[in-house]
Amino acid sequence: MIKWVKNITPKTDCSSNLSLMDIETVENIRKFFKGFPQYEKTPLISLDNLSNELGVGGIYVKDESYRFGLNAFKVLGCTFALASYIAQRLDIPVWELDYMTLPETTAKLGELTLFAATDGNHGHAVAWAARELGQKAVIYMAKGCPQVRLDRIRREGATAYISDLNYDDTVRYIAELAEKTPNSVVVQDTAWEGYEDIPAWIMQGYGVIALEAYEQLNEKNISPTHMLLQAGVGGFASSAQGYISNLCGDKSPTQFIVEPSAADCYYRSGLKGDGTAVHVDGDMKTIMAGLSCGEPSTISWDIIRNKTDFFATVDDHHAAKAMRVLGAPVRGDKRIISGESGASTMAFLLELLTNDDLADLREQAGVGKDSHFLLVSTEGDTDPDIYRDIVWNGKY
Repeated sequence: MIKWVKNITPKTDCSSNLSLMDIETVENIRKFFKGFPQYEKTPLISLDNLSNELGVGGIYVKDESYRFGLNAFKVLGCTFALASYIAQRLDIPVWELDYMTLPETTAKLGELTLFAATDGNHGHAVAWAARELGQKAVIYMAKGCPQVRLDRIRREGATAYISDLNYDDTVRYIAELAEKTPNSVVVQDTAWEGYEDIPAWIMQGYGVIALEAYEQLNEKNISPTHMLLQAGVGGFASSAQGYISNLCGDKSPTQFIVEPSAADCYYRSGLKGDGTAVHVDGDMKTIMAGLSCGEPSTISWDIIRNKTDFFATVDDHHAAKAMRVLGAPVRGDKRIISGESGASTMAFLLELLTNDDLADLREQAGVGKDSHFLLVSTEGDTDPDIYRDIVWNGKY
């Protein structure tokens, strides 16, 4: 069952965190990434025939499976965060760092050990960045993560393990390990009291996705009316919301935050509606592993509580169906290989536009034949076996 709630959380002044996603700042971050040989815009795919079939003006999916050849978006955040950390330690502007000389620059700090907790994509990105910089990475994956994702991280040269803890407890565990390890740094996209610089830099790195998407929409003379964003701890979603709020102001699209029903901390926070973030405990089992997080990032919650119009959840079978729809699209539309977390927003959109039980939500959200929806597929088939089992064999 789809759960949803209109956001009635009292609004606060979130200008401090919104300033992290200042238009000029994000443009400078994109210029920083243009110095990387791997950088290029990921495609924005227009699903025209699906839009016609569902009776709306347009559906546009930003496909992050092409990002840096790593099959997911995470590399933008952790790479910019590490560059910012290095620049801060060396007391130089981050814009002065050059990709070709980053390893030599980083060597001035001595051997760093990067610690990260992950469900897969973030750890892979941190391991890749550590290898690029000639540094060490120690990655712990949450309980239940598949071996194929662990192997992918280890192939980048990182020391990696699967823990017996859920994601949020794994974050706490690696933070404790880092405290005991000289010259170490925790690279995590969730913020808590006393740990906010690196999550803020990670958010800023993610801002390049929204910047690119709006440039690509402008080329089509399209202004999206609705935007659907998936949330784990909320770093990616708040990044996009912050950038678009600064860019569009009062003309921002209607905002949906989508989560797995098993890890619905933002939905529960919106349902409670008093401004406090609700935490979800336990295993939070879902195929949408990248979103299996029970504690909102403090920075992200500050933006999301103020900029979200509706909170919603989807179940595993919704995500699996969306993967199949994207993988075997309406004739004439381009195929999108989207992983479980990447397809979560399409999962919700398909229900929003076809489920009679959501007629009231469609009315409240102003959904109609002239609506244009922006989504981001944040990952490709990061676990090929699971992807094949879902798309070929009909699992879930």
